[in-house]
Amino acid sequence: MRHATLRQIQVFESVARNLSFTRAAEELHLTQPTVSAQVKSLVEAVDMPLYEQIGRNIYLTEVGEQVACSCREVLNHFSNLEIMLDDFRGMKRGQLRVAVMSTAKYFMPIALGKFCKKYPDIDLDLTISNREALLKRIDRNMDDLYILGQIPPSSQDLEVHPFVPNPLVIIANRSHPLAGKKVTLKRLAKEPFIMREEGSGIRMAVEKVFAEKGLKVNERLTLQTNEAIKHCVVGELGVACVSRHALYLEKNEGPIVELDVEGFPIEKEWNIVYPAGKELSLLAEEFLDFLKEEGTNYIQLEELH
Repeated sequence: MRHATLRQIQVFESVARNLSFTRAAEELHLTQPTVSAQVKSLVEAVDMPLYEQIGRNIYLTEVGEQVACSCREVLNHFSNLEIMLDDFRGMKRGQLRVAVMSTAKYFMPIALGKFCKKYPDIDLDLTISNREALLKRIDRNMDDLYILGQIPPSSQDLEVHPFVPNPLVIIANRSHPLAGKKVTLKRLAKEPFIMREEGSGIRMAVEKVFAEKGLKVNERLTLQTNEAIKHCVVGELGVACVSRHALYLEKNEGPIVELDVEGFPIEKEWNIVYPAGKELSLLAEEFLDFLKEEGTNYIQLEELH
């Protein structure tokens, strides 16, 4: 690896992250043959296969995953050096990569917007995904910081900073016969339910509450986004469980109402996490401090009546 160049490291990291030579070329403003040549040179330096290509798809080998993680660490060190030099010049630049659970999209863009007003020259990358995809990104060390709900016990060691409450509530169409009433879980189990996909933290939380009472969810639909779920609730296709944060833009006179259900809200919280031992960039450290000090200012949690 001593013969590997910084350009080869940069190119392979982009290919590994995008799983595409084409997207890496676009991201780095290089030609695709140049990207291919740089990766080939790195493979020769390592003297082991870093990826497999099946049709048009690229899959990293186990060695390739490890090399990609090391490449990111090298690039992070150089990024820190750039930020430090810019600090000496009285400037604040660098790249900030943040990945969040889908329900965090209701506040994270606002917090990032405020942060970017303080530092308008930073390069920003925001990824919004479900829990399962987020855990894979953590394992691959693809981002600086992550906003995550339930911490997986089997995951790698993580630095965890509890952030804000994330109550999970039951919603229904405002005309639903259970609106405005106290509802037992047994009664709710009779209602058609719109559920999140397998692997979702909300789905696991709901199934656990029902199982503790010896009940099963009467699942009608499975959907992958809160917005799709809310539209189905408006369409009177069933009730659903969402984070109260997902109701941020809803109005009390709107078509969605929060039900008063036994065992709900399920009190969860969001956490800011990153792999233990990871050296955060100076910019990521600054954003972490910003979230701890000011992040809750951009979150509104109001019950819909």
